[in-house]
Amino acid sequence: MALHPVLEKVTARIIARSRPSRGAYLAHLEAARVKGPQRGTLSCTNLAHGFAAFPANDKLLLKEVKKPSVAIVSAYNDMLSAHQPFEYFPKVIKEAVREVGAVAQFAGGVPAMCDGVTQGQPGMELSLFSRDTIAMSTAVALSHNMFDSVLYLGVCDKIVPGLLIGALHFGHLPAVFVPAGPMTSGLSNKEKAAIRQRYAQGKATREELLEGEAQSYHGAGTCTFYGTANSNQMLMEVMGLHLPGAAFITPGTALRDELTAAAARRAALITEQGNEYIPVGHVVDEKSIVNAIVALLATGGSTNHTLHLPAIAKAAGIVIDWDDFNDLSAVVPLLARIYPNGDADVNHFHAAGGTGFVIRELLDAGLLHDDVKTVLGEGLRNHCKEPFLGEGDKGVVFKDSPAVSGDTNVVRTAAEPFSKDGGMVLVDGNLGRAIMKVSAVKPEHRAVEAPALVFNSQEDFMAAYKAGQLDRDFVAVIRFQGPRANGMPELHALTPALANLQDAGRKVALVTDGRMSGASGKVPAAIHVSPEILAGGPLGLVRDGDIIHLDAATGVLEAKVESKVWHARAQAQADLTPSHVGMGRELFGMFRHSVSAAEQGATTFGLPSARDTTVELHGGDNVGNTVPGSDEDFLAKKA
Repeated sequence: MALHPVLEKVTARIIARSRPSRGAYLAHLEAARVKGPQRGTLSCTNLAHGFAAFPANDKLLLKEVKKPSVAIVSAYNDMLSAHQPFEYFPKVIKEAVREVGAVAQFAGGVPAMCDGVTQGQPGMELSLFSRDTIAMSTAVALSHNMFDSVLYLGVCDKIVPGLLIGALHFGHLPAVFVPAGPMTSGLSNKEKAAIRQRYAQGKATREELLEGEAQSYHGAGTCTFYGTANSNQMLMEVMGLHLPGAAFITPGTALRDELTAAAARRAALITEQGNEYIPVGHVVDEKSIVNAIVALLATGGSTNHTLHLPAIAKAAGIVIDWDDFNDLSAVVPLLARIYPNGDADVNHFHAAGGTGFVIRELLDAGLLHDDVKTVLGEGLRNHCKEPFLGEGDKGVVFKDSPAVSGDTNVVRTAAEPFSKDGGMVLVDGNLGRAIMKVSAVKPEHRAVEAPALVFNSQEDFMAAYKAGQLDRDFVAVIRFQGPRANGMPELHALTPALANLQDAGRKVALVTDGRMSGASGKVPAAIHVSPEILAGGPLGLVRDGDIIHLDAATGVLEAKVESKVWHARAQAQADLTPSHVGMGRELFGMFRHSVSAAEQGATTFGLPSARDTTVELHGGDNVGNTVPGSDEDFLAKKA
């Protein structure tokens, strides 16, 4: 099947605009590569420290400096359901790696926070910045230079992107990502959402709400809705960083353990010392990044990846922007309906065909690049598979994904999709640029023109809602929620209230420089508005009563205010001190001061460069200035 012309066009322009930084990245990768085990570069004292506590046989292999050492970098903690299963994975991994004559070492742990726990709490303001913290923690774990490949154990929202960003800064090392899998299905997502809406209306008690939540989130594994965590898993599959079909196998099962063991053996076999050297910096290239965008759109994935994918790409020297998402969304069909874009959970999706089905459909439609490297070698079509237990329940065998959907209410072919587009659009105008996810928004709600009601926090909005002040048509403008202001928290508390107002017949929409994530639902929401106010963005010029026009079909986001009046206004001010102190937020001041714009990934690191750049600025007190060699300078010149 010939590639779709839009896929070719977008890929070509990404390759062209990324050429300087991608070239620098690959040069750095080659410079870090060594012949033989990496630990061969260490002194005897260094090396002795690196294996001092190991069992005798493992110590002998490490001492001989002939066989590879596989690092384990894990996001384990036992409070978070998605990461609790990782407690016993290192034992499985070490035994599996020994089978192929190598050694596995637990290199380090990274923090893992749950947006579900911190939602609406001060800790949520650390959430986005935890991604770059995880990347830095990954670098610390690998800085000992003992390792020849890496197994990354992570699942949830910022954790997988953070691990991958860290991995790409060690791009000469092969990487295999190892998920824990989703928890078994509990209370349906539809019932859970209904309880939340009833609680917001005061028609359900707190006890009823808690019982509903507990029946939904009830055991070990990832939450089963298709939010950022499970979108992560889909992207790792289509980028070729998982073993095929690994994403949605539940924890605590024989197949999950055998997949983990198989991933460990594969990581040992693709090192520089083996017959196949597959460094992660070659797996993640321009084509695999485009594949990730396509898979996100085709499955109605999380809007958080309009932040994470640019950040991941940047770590590999690749520059993407929201125009790339928008152009691909116009031609990528929606093949899956998983909550919040449908009633099914990810277990139902897996049973109906799963990731391999979607990858094959997109390949056959010319909407994915097959000519990419994966952890299996050449060709993405190798990942159109589903794992099963081998003979005697030992090992893993991979079979072709089903040719026919098991449930056309959940997953469909590219010839008969749920919609002809990916349901994620770019809107822009005099309020800036923003992302809208409309795959769950009914067509009649995708355009709203109504007076603005301006709030500086979701708490202020909820206070007005509970006071009965919002029974009207309006566009809620929630400002000072960008990464520089307060770390760009998710604003989930708004969802039930806005949904209730829409259900009551009111025309409502949300415009914010904050995030809504994978839980973005049926209410039209322009999110990630850039530039944010602290970067000179125009959202700070909006006043109560201004008519806001938001239209997903035409891509418009504007305040209908006379130009002379608009430009005479002063930027709004807010005391952000409460968001900068307490719950450890004062430790993250450097992130708020150095973070890039949302469209550039909201990152605190720059693009790889071969130039001698002594200073890189990404904003802070230098808003509007560009420095030679900085991200802003490069992006100002991009094709």
